Amino acid sequence: MADLGFDVLAFDIDAERIASLSSGVAPFFEPGLNDLLTKVLATGRLRFTTSVEEVAEFGDVHFMCVGTPQKVGSNAADLRHVSAALDSLAPLLTRPALVVGKSTVPVGTAALLAERLAQLAPAGVDVELAWNPEFLREGFAINDTLSPDRLVIGVTSKRAEATLREVYASLLSADVPIVVTDFATAELVKVAANAFLATKISFINAMAEVCEAAGADVTVLAEAIGHDDRIGHRFLRAGLGFGGGCLPKDIRAFMARAGELGVDEALMFLREVDAINLRRRDRTVDMARELAGGSLQGVVVACLGASFKPNSDDVRDSPALHVAASLQTEGATVRVYDPEAMANASRLFPTLHFAQSVDDSVGGADIVMLLTEWNEFCALTPDRLAPLVRSRHLVDARNVFDPAQWRAAGWTIRSLGRPSL
Repeated sequence: MADLGFDVLAFDIDAERIASLSSGVAPFFEPGLNDLLTKVLATGRLRFTTSVEEVAEFGDVHFMCVGTPQKVGSNAADLRHVSAALDSLAPLLTRPALVVGKSTVPVGTAALLAERLAQLAPAGVDVELAWNPEFLREGFAINDTLSPDRLVIGVTSKRAEATLREVYASLLSADVPIVVTDFATAELVKVAANAFLATKISFINAMAEVCEAAGADVTVLAEAIGHDDRIGHRFLRAGLGFGGGCLPKDIRAFMARAGELGVDEALMFLREVDAINLRRRDRTVDMARELAGGSLQGVVVACLGASFKPNSDDVRDSPALHVAASLQTEGATVRVYDPEAMANASRLFPTLHFAQSVDDSVGGADIVMLLTEWNEFCALTPDRLAPLVRSRHLVDARNVFDPAQWRAAGWTIRSLGRPSL
């Protein structure tokens, strides 16, 4: 928003995070974010604070951008942070304002929050709610913000719509499509999009299971069906599956909300989407065990990757870390290396051994496993790794490498959804 020309005051309750941001250092890894942060801080249009009173006084438009994690012991979304943000802000508003929800929430949440906003706001202060879901991909978040493929706004008044059209005027002038709708549809657009993407990923991974059983190659299958423009190639990459802080918890929360609405049968297929995704992790461990001769006890395994996807340090529900932990549980000596996610991974799994480099991870390894497709890993060659390892065994869980090239160099390679020769 500051880069688009607005004066912005950003609030968080974490003083350490605010101090870091104020000095130009983002508290997580996102390509290009620190450079953009430094750029806009220099303009004076962006400041950070831990004072909600200052925020209430400052803003004409208030974006609520807090998380909605999965509830402990339930598939449902935990809305405590969204409620707390609204409850702390609303009573302090003293002039007309628009409060805009960005969080991924169960359908019906915005209507409840709009009622609560009206109850908590001081008498005579004209405030209302809008819902404007985000569609950011980790690793591409800046481009997805400044050049989105669409804008979706859920509003209940022409005034709210006009305000958001003013906020996004520069994007709209660049012909970014905008969909103006009601609260419920705006909420559903986000979760429906995530459910569809998760389904597409799990579909090709289900085909990978069939290909392994039939001796077929899922990468060729995906290429062939992707030429059909009704299907397309995107998200047809078979492998270890999806993770992170969005798709897994969002499809589970979507199922939970459908149950509350009495239409749980409509989303029963998402249970299998989730199950297929988790099975890929188990299958990857199976491949390592097979290469080890049936037991992982005492086997040295190099795990290349800890983040759930490249260009991110996010390890929430990371398939890579799940596999690494499972290998250790079966008695393997596991060495994990990731270019950006080491600190987060070590906090989540402190008992794993974390290497300092690719060489440190693969040195003396019996099995090398590619678990996150960082460019650094994708550029590795058989000859580069051969002098370092103890045994030339490779599990390519992301279908990055050419199996023929590695086999020609004397490696035994296993890939999800491809024939094992």
